[in-house]
Amino acid sequence: MPIIRVEMFKGRTRDQKRELVKELTDGFVRACGGTATGLTVVITDVEKEDWGSAGELCADKYPD
Repeated sequence: MPIIRVEMFKGRTRDQKRELVKELTDGFVRACGGTATGLTVVITDVEKEDWGSAGELCADKYPD
């Protein structure tokens, strides 16, 4: 059973996440075959202060 894992900053709405899950599922099935019922999508919301890039916290690089 394939699993798609998405890690992203907090702040998306439930509707945005719902659309993301649908688009990822449809795209995976189109590209790789299989069925939507055999695919799992896991979304992990991460605080900017818990994510670093290029030696900096994202909270410092991308303040609200």
